[in-house]
Amino acid sequence: MNNQPTTELITYIDILFIFIILAVLTAVYFLLRAVIFKSLISKGKPAGYFVSRLMLPAVLVIITWLLKVHAIRDTLPLSQKLYQYIDAAFIFFIVFFLIRLADALIRSVYTQRGLAYPLPRVLHGLILGVIYILVLFAILRDILQINITPFLATSAILTMVLGLAFQGVLSNILSGMSLHFTKSFNKGDWIQVGGDEGQVIDTNWRETRILDRFSNIIVLPNNKVASEKFTNFSRPTESSALSLVVKAGYDAPPTAVLEALLEAAADVPEVSSTPVPEAYALSYDDFGINYLLKFWITDFDRKFPIWSEVGRLVWYKFKRRNIEIPLPLSDKVSDVMRMVKEREGVEPLVEEKERNFRDLFSSSFLRYQEGDKKGELLVSEKAVRELSESVKRVRFAPGEILFKQGESGDSCYVVCKGMIRGEIVYEEKGRKYISDFRVEKGGLFGEMSLFTGMPRTATGIVEAESELLEIRAEDFAGLLERNPGLLDVVADIVSARNEKNKAFLEKIKELSAKDIQDSCSKRSILRRLKSLVGLKA
Repeated sequence: MNNQPTTELITYIDILFIFIILAVLTAVYFLLRAVIFKSLISKGKPAGYFVSRLMLPAVLVIITWLLKVHAIRDTLPLSQKLYQYIDAAFIFFIVFFLIRLADALIRSVYTQRGLAYPLPRVLHGLILGVIYILVLFAILRDILQINITPFLATSAILTMVLGLAFQGVLSNILSGMSLHFTKSFNKGDWIQVGGDEGQVIDTNWRETRILDRFSNIIVLPNNKVASEKFTNFSRPTESSALSLVVKAGYDAPPTAVLEALLEAAADVPEVSSTPVPEAYALSYDDFGINYLLKFWITDFDRKFPIWSEVGRLVWYKFKRRNIEIPLPLSDKVSDVMRMVKEREGVEPLVEEKERNFRDLFSSSFLRYQEGDKKGELLVSEKAVRELSESVKRVRFAPGEILFKQGESGDSCYVVCKGMIRGEIVYEEKGRKYISDFRVEKGGLFGEMSLFTGMPRTATGIVEAESELLEIRAEDFAGLLERNPGLLDVVADIVSARNEKNKAFLEKIKELSAKDIQDSCSKRSILRRLKSLVGLKA
């Protein structure tokens, strides 16, 4: 007795069975995918990629193999024609699995050796797709005995039609392959295409995606990237050059301007020391001279913050050197108003001199630091006022370096506003250590080099925007000349202080034994102070 269903019923059952198999396959696939992601991929295990690549073909092979088991076939009322397709599919899925296995093994070898895979992702996917199609055609012709000639003829016509219809898509695919073959850029590179600048986050067969500086994703068709001029800021090295154009007045010596520009670039830690920054005078116009500062950075992601930091320091460097940037009209108006006040008999520097006196008088400079006289002045108030008329008020930006440990120096600073951090590098028992301290408003910094002539014992770093009174050697010499009795007092205080700190000074490798000995000797300090005022020792 024949229990096979009718042809129409068999067709419906076959279709229903196919939908059921697809539903089961989808459920099993996504369940296994979730398990693999949680247990392998999310934990960064190398086997995660390998297993994920073989998961789909393995599921397909297992399901089609189960459908080949006679016990299962005898219980399912399916047509023989469908079983023929299932047998053919089983062969195709085995080949599919083997191709995926070989591909995963090859890629894992490159990954373990830390090498980049030689084939671009677009070309890699295209090659696999062509192989799958060839295997499919072979199975259709040799196993299912299907004449594929009409398919090939139809596919040729269809290819021509699709080629005309999808010229843009094909152009993008070919452009994508060209970009990958020439290795014009990689994921993570900073590029500029036309007016769009950003970091490459993905590239595929159709498009390149970049993340711009405003956190927007810009999608660029590959044919646009390939046809337009674009700049890769990450090639051939990560070092990229930036430029800053600044105008200065004609009254500023070009040497001083170029020196200030190079100093500003050197003071920014993120600016590369190699290649060294460069500065040039570009052109002359009606308002001043245009200068170009060129410097290199390695972190292009921080292009604008670094650019801004260099520009900010240029302003401070210019102000301290009285270099005018001839742009704001307000500066010209201020000059006119100052001239008017001068004509009216108003002294324009009186207010600043008074500020200098107040800050100098309230500071620790020229005062006893310990003992019964702690806090008392070493000189008269009149002497402090006379000194305040010659000192210079300077402004510094956060991060600037006043001076470095081991450098020679003949000046010191009184902090009027802000904070200076002192950093001392010393050695003890063959190991290097760093000690730091902070000087706030009213404090004194760098006086030991002025008093003793020895190299700087610390590096001075501006912690916050600061206003300082710079006391130069000539300023201090004038004070000593007007107050001869100050020499013995200063020599006593300084020699006693350095004798107390002698053990620590010996740990600073920039100081020689003679430097330390002279700094602890009252006679040597007196000789230094007298030399400042031109007296014979």
